[in-house]
Amino acid sequence: MEEAKRDLWELLQATQKKVVLYGMGNGAEKLLSVLGARGIPVVGIFSSEGFSKGKTFCGIPVESLDDLKARYGKENLLALLAFGSSRPDVMAQIEAVESEIELYAPDLPVFGDTLFDKTFYNDHRSELTEARALLSDELSRTIFDEVVAYKLFGKLEHLKRAVSDPKEDFLTLVNPDKLRVAIDLGAYDGDTVRELLALRESSAPLKIYAVEPDPKSFAKLEAYAKEETRATVQPICACAWNKEEVLSFDGSHNRNASVLSARSSVLCGRPAKSIEVAAKRLDDLADEPVDYIKIDVEGSERKAIEGAGRTIETNLPALLVSLYHRSEDLFALPLLLKGRFPAYQGFYLRRRAGFPAWDLSLYVTKKN
Repeated sequence: MEEAKRDLWELLQATQKKVVLYGMGNGAEKLLSVLGARGIPVVGIFSSEGFSKGKTFCGIPVESLDDLKARYGKENLLALLAFGSSRPDVMAQIEAVESEIELYAPDLPVFGDTLFDKTFYNDHRSELTEARALLSDELSRTIFDEVVAYKLFGKLEHLKRAVSDPKEDFLTLVNPDKLRVAIDLGAYDGDTVRELLALRESSAPLKIYAVEPDPKSFAKLEAYAKEETRATVQPICACAWNKEEVLSFDGSHNRNASVLSARSSVLCGRPAKSIEVAAKRLDDLADEPVDYIKIDVEGSERKAIEGAGRTIETNLPALLVSLYHRSEDLFALPLLLKGRFPAYQGFYLRRRAGFPAWDLSLYVTKKN
């Protein structure tokens, strides 16, 4: 991989345009912190027409895009997307803004503070090259290259090209009809269990261990499990980890609830409802042959893999591992899996449509 000469952050430092944010929330707060540290001023924030207009966010006025265009001229604006969505209608709105003014979607890690900028890329070129070489098909390599380009330059065009069909991916790479025992680490309210079962045509018995640490989400998961008749769903309230202990957990009960130690420094000072959750190793939860493991645990993927070492090595189940929570996940997790479990031969990178580069997953299989 060639050395990177420039990245989005340098473009922003050099621009003469007025930088504005599109969206608010945690993403905008993190983005403002990065921009402030790099001396990049923000003159305004806009969101959906009329939403929060007249208010301020982090001391910056929230206006409409029309107001900002009238004040500065649309040719003088540069917008930075500060939220994410995979909803087609919201993505269409984002693309409509991009058609009016210059727009970028900076890549910010969901967890941790390490940016995938020019320096990070150049420091890890050898690992990126090694991880790319593991990939088993052209689609995987295309997605890898486009995601790297997006992370460096923030252009939506790269994300539009880095997309696969999630149903086709799962049918081809996991084959749900052949599953007899599956494990869902990060099961939330059972949404991914339902997705799996919706793609399954076989009536053969299937047992699914569904592991979810957040108590409120777990209550919904438990209620769902009692009603599910297509498979035996065993809910387990625990955090997938590399040893048994008790962890402080974000008790906000949202989709991205996580171990509190994973929060970014920007959000560490913000009050959070802390609850205690049990952390367990997957190796201690299931002592039967396992066919498939999904690992989407909000930045704790490495810990979960370490805690599943015996299960994975013994069974070589199909794996689905999220690669988008931390900047290093794109190369560190594939290299960890290949180094720890060399018998795996198939490595397939896939991504669902959405802005920014979320829902990036690695399928790992016994054979190419």
